[in-house]
Amino acid sequence: MTVERAILLVVGTLIVASVLLAVYVNLNWLWLTGVLGAHLVQASFTGLCPVVMILKKLGLPQKSGFA
Repeated sequence: MTVERAILLVVGTLIVASVLLAVYVNLNWLWLTGVLGAHLVQASFTGLCPVVMILKKLGLPQKSGFA
């Protein structure tokens, strides 16, 4: 697994989890979905993503495209 696929897995899992929590526990969990979406927009402009940095330190290989 590469960093690019792992980041998609992490963010996708968090979004699905927050939506399920909003449906079954409390609607305030949708704030997490909104924050994740805002972070994705921010990361697309700046290239700064803490999860990517952690995955790189864990030694996952990366393809060109993620700096």
